[in-house]
Amino acid sequence: MASALDDRVPHIERLVDAIDLPIGRWDSGARLLFCNDPYIAWADRPREQLLGHTLEALYGPAAWAAAKPAFDEAFAGRTVTYQRQLQHGRLGGRWARVQVFPDTAPDGQVEAVFTIAFDIHDDMLAQEALHAARQRLDHFAENIPYPLTYVDRDFTLRFVNKAYTEATRETTQNLLGRHIGMVRGAKRWAEHEPYFQRALQGKTVQYTRLVNSLPQGPRWMRTSYVPDFDANGEVIGLYTVTIDVHELTVMQEKLKRRAEHDALTDVLSRRTMMDRIEAALADAAHTPVALFFVDLDGFKTVNDRLGHREGDALLVAVGSALQMSVRAEDAVGRFGGDEFLVLAAVRDPEGAHTLALHMLDAVRAVAASGQVCGALSNLVSASIGYALAPGDARHPLQLLQLADDAMYAAKRRGKNCAQHCATIAVETAR
Repeated sequence: MASALDDRVPHIERLVDAIDLPIGRWDSGARLLFCNDPYIAWADRPREQLLGHTLEALYGPAAWAAAKPAFDEAFAGRTVTYQRQLQHGRLGGRWARVQVFPDTAPDGQVEAVFTIAFDIHDDMLAQEALHAARQRLDHFAENIPYPLTYVDRDFTLRFVNKAYTEATRETTQNLLGRHIGMVRGAKRWAEHEPYFQRALQGKTVQYTRLVNSLPQGPRWMRTSYVPDFDANGEVIGLYTVTIDVHELTVMQEKLKRRAEHDALTDVLSRRTMMDRIEAALADAAHTPVALFFVDLDGFKTVNDRLGHREGDALLVAVGSALQMSVRAEDAVGRFGGDEFLVLAAVRDPEGAHTLALHMLDAVRAVAASGQVCGALSNLVSASIGYALAPGDARHPLQLLQLADDAMYAAKRRGKNCAQHCATIAVETAR
């Protein structure tokens, strides 16, 4: 038996020498019996200072305390690993993972154990950095002043932060594991579910709405629904975060209104009116519309005699009167100077003419009120031309031109009247 063992060990040692990893062979007293050349470099001392010495004598009590449980397991016939931060030689401070496995004799007895050391320092640093980053992220997620949640594909809450618990007035323990729809109530779930469903398709979506139930009063809030993907690109859950966008939304609405409305009269701007006309004509086959071109009579006289301040007041009053004379879904805009446009849904020329007469009365009422123009109020009226789509025109600029031509025809008729573009040629022939 001894002869067979003596023949086997040198063969194993020659094989181990060919492996470019620090390998040592230890007896039951944890004395080093053999080590390969990479182990010598790893231990940072000559072979004669290593062989025959115990692991504790070579590397200290702390190293042996880390290794002993693994050695006990290996001598019991099991392969185990442990890791520690080295404290010897030029490798001091580096992390290593040591695998310990039994060297079993032909009779099944464990006569020694082998150790193989792997340098895992870079991996440990990466893990520590990842752990630190996760801690920072967890701290951020928990303390961000906006409600943050994570739900799985079944919309079951798996994470909530402090702001969410405060918003729902629930504890974390009462929230986790529950369907988010049950937490927020049927009405709110019906409101939010379409956005959750879209996010499950892999798209980040947002929902901005005015929330009236906040202690500080109504605020514009925006919830983002962000899909969480696994390694295969499948959506496994959703993040939601709700932030206060009140000031931003109010500012955007103000800027939008400034762009869409005339600065003086607050009716729609010329550009917005042209957009509305173009959109209306795209659907005119189903919903006929009329475009009215309104030009004030006597406006130049008011400006010249009373000044621009009175002229501006007149424009503001006329813009308001025109808006009051049509339905809320109709559009009133300022084309420029003392010219206004009105776009309204009408069924036929008779309905358009009736609406035009109604607007003439509204302008005359402004002058008759005496609030503007003073002694010149009897000079103020309007000339209105109108054209219908799709009957008269199907293109926005053509419709505008026909209404403009009809307005000038109304001027030629003596002002203070309304003219349909289709009747211009007939009345000229007369």
